[in-house]
Amino acid sequence: MQIIKSFIGALTVFCAICACQNKPENTFSKVQSIKIDTLYKDTISIRALEIWNDSTVWFGSDQGIIGTLIGHTPKVATISYNDTLLAIRSIAKNKSAVFLLNAGTPAKLYKSYFDGQEIALLKDVYTETGDAVFYDAMSFWDDMNGIAIGDPTAGCMSVILTTNGGLSWHKIPCNKLPKTLSGEAAFAASNTNVATYGSHAWIGTGGKAARIMHTADRGKTWEVIETPIVSGGAMTGIYSLDFYDEKRGVIFGGDWNNKTDNTSNKAITQDGGKNWQLVTGGSNPGYRSCVQFVPGSNGLEIMAIGTEGIDYSYDGGYTWEKLTPKGFYTVRFLNNQIAYGAGKGFVGKIKLER
Repeated sequence: MQIIKSFIGALTVFCAICACQNKPENTFSKVQSIKIDTLYKDTISIRALEIWNDSTVWFGSDQGIIGTLIGHTPKVATISYNDTLLAIRSIAKNKSAVFLLNAGTPAKLYKSYFDGQEIALLKDVYTETGDAVFYDAMSFWDDMNGIAIGDPTAGCMSVILTTNGGLSWHKIPCNKLPKTLSGEAAFAASNTNVATYGSHAWIGTGGKAARIMHTADRGKTWEVIETPIVSGGAMTGIYSLDFYDEKRGVIFGGDWNNKTDNTSNKAITQDGGKNWQLVTGGSNPGYRSCVQFVPGSNGLEIMAIGTEGIDYSYDGGYTWEKLTPKGFYTVRFLNNQIAYGAGKGFVGKIKLER
């Protein structure tokens, strides 16, 4: 019996050592503060943002204005269809082009690029009409394969794919997708309620249900995963999600009508989204419209952005602290020191001070 107890004790110690060895470690010192440099001001609302390279950032607005920024120098253009200004809420890129998609009907997806001087002529690569058409977010897996997602039009989420670098897009029929529940849709709050990694994509929903729709094969097959995020109201649910790798992810949102409620608005996963653990209590933030992992941080540094400010986690989402009360809608990281954020009337460069 003593031998068995000794063996069990040794095994316990061995497992504890292995667990410690496998636990991710922070690769950077903790962010102490941030500095925000406003690059662009206007009266527009900016919810779509994409970093093209080290010096150029794209943005899209609710009044048809799209633009690029090199430092503080903007180059802007206006997108309209049948004399109606389009609300550009989704931007994504591959190695050769930038893609811009509006929220509302008709859905117009354009391909463009910036030659260093001007925004190139926009090429229309996808159009969809219908009273319920409303696209929310867009992302690319790689240079050839991309996805855009929108609200239900026929009992399932709207999902369009490209397999040829964005030259053409096709919509997945509803018999290939999970059925949505009555009142379930998505939010076009920050172009981040779809996340891609490897061949995976995760879509977050809101409204009467807050669920994850997941594909592991670039849209060929799908599964539905329940989450503990608040749901049931028109403005409740998942507003944003991000994955650091195939396993570690975070979802954020809450109740837009009750932005201070932090009880059921954020959750983390360590198994690719199959199970989600709520993060509650303490100084954890309430409603936020965008969440992003800091690049190269072993999945331990996360920023959550919203109209109530920017919050930061140094331990994978378990605890949070506020970095600024300044309101933003969306953010994208260039590296572990620089990010770009946008909000109501501005685009800013965010420097992380460690």
